[in-house]
Formats: sequence, structure tokens, C-alpha cells
Amino acid sequence: MLRGGLLHMLGSGPFRRLVAALATPAFSRRQLGFAGLTTSLHRRVTPALVLLLLTLPVHAHKPSDSYLTLRGEDTGIAIRWDIALRDLDYVLQLDRDGNGELSWGEVRQRAADIEKLAASKLALSSQGEACPLRNAGPLMLEHHSDGTYAVLSLHADCPRLEQNLQVDYSMLFDVDPTHRGLVQWTPAGDAQPRALVFSTESARQQLPLKAASAWETLRQYVVEGIWHIWIGFDHILFLVALLLPSVLVRQTKGWTSSPSLKRSTVEVLKVVTAFTLAHSITLSLAALGVVSLPSRFVESVIAASVVVAALNNLRGTIDKRRWVMAFVFGLVHGFGFASVLADLGLPQGALALALVGFNLGVEIGQLAIVAAFLPAAYLLRATPFYRVGVLRLGSLAVAVLASWWLIQRAFNLAPS
Repeated sequence: MLRGGLLHMLGSGPFRRLVAALATPAFSRRQLGFAGLTTSLHRRVTPALVLLLLTLPVHAHKPSDSYLTLRGEDTGIAIRWDIALRDLDYVLQLDRDGNGELSWGEVRQRAADIEKLAASKLALSSQGEACPLRNAGPLMLEHHSDGTYAVLSLHADCPRLEQNLQVDYSMLFDVDPTHRGLVQWTPAGDAQPRALVFSTESARQQLPLKAASAWETLRQYVVEGIWHIWIGFDHILFLVALLLPSVLVRQTKGWTSSPSLKRSTVEVLKVVTAFTLAHSITLSLAALGVVSLPSRFVESVIAASVVVAALNNLRGTIDKRRWVMAFVFGLVHGFGFASVLADLGLPQGALALALVGFNLGVEIGQLAIVAAFLPAAYLLRATPFYRVGVLRLGSLAVAVLASWWLIQRAFNLAPS
């Protein structure tokens, strides 16, 4: 439940004051001496890094989502709802014996409670009249890439289904404000589903009873692409780890400041362009079903890429060709993006439009990160705070965190 904490911490007053204090002229090598520098850096930077590690989620890539499939019928709306067992266990404490594993028996015994919870978190109406929910089938289980999900079959009886269908969704918002409901909505008589997303900011939506326009489809997938890159902490840390040395030049005796903003910008553009080109290729190939890789392998390699990029800042094995690393590992990151796109669903009637929109959203999200990073990094590049605190200690902290992600993913230690 800490996914929103990183952005909150970076914008907080204490964090800004910490950065300002570390960047002051008084905090210099000549005035402090090497011993004083080390002690002061340790005292000032370590708490910030600890805070940063605590604010990042343990499971960096897959947020809490549920999947709703809504299909219009003559008598109302047919509903399939997939909810992660880990989320249900958090709310309902399904694990009776406390062994950390959920059995079918434990889930089946609480089927009525699960259905009651679902009914309290989803409401449909049309023309001001509620569409009562009823069970349309037994509770089932299905395995997704990130764990086991309970599958509920429901039906909403809508006596007057005209113009728009209003849906109110509130599952888990009270305990996890970053949770989302990913919806596939198919109006009656339409063969192409429309992807929608419910969040705390869009908990109530009007679902049109006619097919979405091309502009609506493009806009929605652009927004989803931006959202994914901003919550994909492993993607962000990989990119930032590669960008950290872009405002510096490695010399025999260590790092020196980049002589110009133009040079730093060129270095950033090479890395970002290579990463963009690479993940765009594999995202498209995977989304179109041309190439497929096991999710566990992809997520493990993504975590490993963060480790390699961070450690490279400490050892300098690859310096002038970081763009090569961005391209090689970017190919794997593209498969990670594709898995999210698969969860959202691609409308077959607007496949290319949705793919372009999602990719465009990812690039916009990346550029926003770069736009925030480059000016600040360039201004701080000559300070001990940046060279030691951010580049060295920051890279070390990222490598440690990503190593834990790698262990979790490679050995499948994430909760199911």
C-alpha cells in the first residue's frame, strides 16, 4: 500500500530541505575535508536513501488490479469479475490456518463473504434505476501471471438499459488507493470490447451503449501508457540509473563535471532513444502475438537489468556506450510493457490505434521523467551530494533493492 509514497516523499518539504542543505556551498570538499565529507554524507544522505527504499514497493512491477468483463444483453449485463486472492485475503483474512497459503477449501468456505464483498463494491444503474446484481454461476479460481484469482459470475438485471450505463466501482479503494479495476465493456450487438479503467479518480463512469470513437480509444491508451511508466518503478530505476552519469565525465582519477548542458543532453537522448526504440519493437511484436516469453523470465531479467545499470555506475564497465545497454535490456522491458497491455486488452477493431496510443503514452511518461531529471542533475553535478550521495550511494541502494526484486521474481517468492 506504499505505491503512492515515493511521489509524495519527493515533493515533501523535508526532502526538498535535505536536497538544498546537501547542495549548499558549505557542503564542500575543501571546507569539510575528506573525513568530514564522508561523515556528513553518511549522516545526511543515508536517511534519505532509507526513506526512498521504504517508500518503494517490494513488488515493483505488478500493481493491484481486478478484471471486469461486462457484456450487454437484452435482459441486462453479464459480468465476469476476477479478483486476486491476495487482495481478498488482505480484506477478508481467508487464510484460516495462517500458513501463508490459500487452499481451495479455505476460499470455498468464504464464497458467500467474497460475493457479498463484491456486491457491495460494484453498482450498476441506467436511467436512474439500479440494476440489481445476482449470482450467475459458482465461484471459480483462475491463475493469472501474477497469482491466483477468484472468478465471480454475476448478472445485472437492468429494466431500462438506454443511453448510458452508470457503473460505480470501489473495490479496495479504502485500503489501497492505487488499486484499479480493468474493464472490458462490450455493448449489446457490438463485437468489439472497449477497455476502461476504474481508479479512485474515476470510480464512477458512464459506459456508452455504442462503440467508442477512434479518438476516445487513442486517448485512453495514451493515458494508460503514461500511468504504467509512472508506476513501473523497475522501468524508472533502470532508466534513471543509466542517466545518472550523463551530467558527468569519467576521468582516470574519477568523475568530473560535464562541460556543457548540450553534451549532457546528447548523452541523455542517446540512452532514451535506444531504450525507446528497443522496447517499442518488442512491445509491438508481443502485443501482436508474434513473439512471446515467459512472464517470470521477463520480470527477472528486468530486475537484473536494474542491478547491472546501477552497478555499472560504481565500476564503470560500460561508460561511453550506455545506450547499448539501454537498447539490449530495453528489448526485454518491452515484453514487460506488453504484459500490461495484454491485461488492458487490445480492441481488435482498433488494434493499431491502441498499440500506438499506449506506446505514445509510455514515451510521454519517459520524457516527463527526463525533463524533471536533467535540469536538476546538471545543476547539482559538481556537488558532493550528487557525485557521492546520488551517483554512488544512490546506485548502491538501487542495486540492493533490485537484487531483492530479482530474488523474488527468479524464485517466485511473491505472494499468490
